[in-house]
Amino acid sequence: MLSHLTTLWRPMRRATSVLLSLTALGMNAPATVASAAGAESAPGSHCARLERITVPGAEHQQADCLEELTTAGTVESGHTDPADWAGLTPKDLATPAGVPGIQIDGYFPDTSTTNTNHGWNHDAQFVIRLPDRWNGGLVVAGTPGNREQYANDRAIADWVLSRGYAYAATDKGNTGPAFHRDGDRPGDAIAEWNTRLTQLTRAARAVVTQRYRRPPARALATGMSNGGYLVRWQLENRPELYDGGVDWEGTLWRADGPNPFTFLPSALRHYPVYAAGGSDAERAGRAMHAAGYPAGSEFLWPYHHKTYWDLTQRLYREEIDPGFDGPAEAGTPYCVPGSPACDADYDYASSPAEAHRAVERIALTGRIGKPLITVHGTLDVLLPISQDSDVYARMVRRAGRGELYRYYRIEGGTHNDSLADTFPDRLRPLVPCHRSAFTALEEWLASSQRPPAGRTVSRPATADPATLLTTCPLSR
Repeated sequence: MLSHLTTLWRPMRRATSVLLSLTALGMNAPATVASAAGAESAPGSHCARLERITVPGAEHQQADCLEELTTAGTVESGHTDPADWAGLTPKDLATPAGVPGIQIDGYFPDTSTTNTNHGWNHDAQFVIRLPDRWNGGLVVAGTPGNREQYANDRAIADWVLSRGYAYAATDKGNTGPAFHRDGDRPGDAIAEWNTRLTQLTRAARAVVTQRYRRPPARALATGMSNGGYLVRWQLENRPELYDGGVDWEGTLWRADGPNPFTFLPSALRHYPVYAAGGSDAERAGRAMHAAGYPAGSEFLWPYHHKTYWDLTQRLYREEIDPGFDGPAEAGTPYCVPGSPACDADYDYASSPAEAHRAVERIALTGRIGKPLITVHGTLDVLLPISQDSDVYARMVRRAGRGELYRYYRIEGGTHNDSLADTFPDRLRPLVPCHRSAFTALEEWLASSQRPPAGRTVSRPATADPATLLTTCPLSR
């Protein structure tokens, strides 16, 4: 969600942009790609109509013709930022190649300046990629954590581009550990994330129409963590813009809980006692389990205590309840319970009404308007599954939208896929499960063939890491 805050921005190494005219590019026969969306073709030559593309509402844009839109080429050309996606995928994840086309970088009007990519010092940055060989579809994504617009390039963009989709992503309008400074009142920064994905989706649909001379036949939303939250929110509140979505461990916000503030403080209070051993360790472990941290996940607790829990709690609490620590900003790192304004003692239930109103503004309802598939790891200890997607699945059913929903609990999955490299005997990466869910959604939309019933997908006891990285069957 929330996640991946400790890998912060590093300046992007941008190669000199090369803008190629159509006459310099020559004319090639249209190519076709077969997909679940059907065989489609992109009119004209390589990077055709580049000079005619205008992103509606953008304050600035730069369109480049590239021989490779995946990270197999964009790392070298400077059209991605590896720092944005560092640590999000397993090290051996294959990188597809052979996707020429147009990349458009730019930004919408905004007053905040946390995103320094390209030296622009401007938020609401976006990237749109238009492959020459187009399958007729569009995939739109928001980023996990508080990363910038290239954060999904390895986990999502490479794969969907290789399948012929146009792709668009946004930085959500604010980035980094100071994201909570954006806006005028509690909750404004997170509320902007939803507005920015809506804005980008509308603009990307128009750009696709300009490039290919017809609108997308299918528009899909997807994203992980905070990006998964955006998918849920969009399908609840802007379903007319999409045909469906895949939610990868999305963050659950509910004004009456659960939400991150109902379990993160427990980890900050109890984990140090558990880690210290002694007579109170067993009691502290039980308290961790009661807060939602699953039994069997204890081997992941030290890393998350060091990397995620404290920082996440303090930054997001500052966004929702800035008055808790008075004039201080985002509290005191690793404070001792009982010390003044310590986030380990934060009690959301007794927090001011203003904080609850802030969460209500960004809260989810379960009232999705288009097909949605959720995948979530059972060993997630940043967004514990029992406090997140298990609850959201019940919300969808209670809202009477169960026919539009499928939910797969992935045994051995955790919040950060790169941890599967560290614990290959205990974890499995979620990226192939996301891809299985995505193709299941394609089939659902193309043929009304409903995906397998929601279930817990077992981690095969004898599967090797290479197999787990490439396969994740959702059916029994």
